[in-house]
Amino acid sequence: MTTTIVPIAGGHPAFDRTAAMFDAYRVHYGLPSSPEMTRSWLHDQLAQHRISAAAAIQADQVCGFVTATIMPASLALGTAWSIRDLYVDPHHRRSGIAHALLQHVIHSARAAGAGRLSLQTETDNVPALTLYTRAGFRPVTGLELLNLRLDPRPEDSGNTT
Repeated sequence: MTTTIVPIAGGHPAFDRTAAMFDAYRVHYGLPSSPEMTRSWLHDQLAQHRISAAAAIQADQVCGFVTATIMPASLALGTAWSIRDLYVDPHHRRSGIAHALLQHVIHSARAAGAGRLSLQTETDNVPALTLYTRAGFRPVTGLELLNLRLDPRPEDSGNTT
C-alpha cells in the first residue's frame, strides 16, 4: 500500500484525523484522552508556527504523524530543527511509516538549510533508537539535559518579590 507524507495545517482535510491520532499518542503515554483540547492545542501550535506537522496517509487514513520545531542556532547564525513527536498507529507499525516520516523531516530540514536536526527519546525505546541510529542520529556527549518544572505553586501566586 502506498504511503503519502503530507504537511498538515489547521485547514488541511486530514487535520482532524491527525489531531485524533495526536490524542491517541498522548493516551499511549498515559495521559487521559481529551480530543477537543488536543485538537485546539495542535491547531494553535500550527497556526502560531511553533511546530510543523506531517501525516502519513494510506487509503485516506492517517497512520502516523511527526512534529518538528525550528529554532535559531545563534552561534552558527542559522537554524536547528528538532523532532518533537513521531508516532505511528500500532496497527501500522513495522511497515516503514516511521522511517518515511523521519526521512520527510530530514529532507525538509536539509532543504531549508538547517545545520542540525535533533530529537530525544526514552533510553528504553529500542525500536525508536534503532530507527534513529540507522538514519544517522548519534548520541550527544558532553551535554546534560536539564529541566525546570514551571508548574504554578500556590505560594507563588501574587508574590512579586
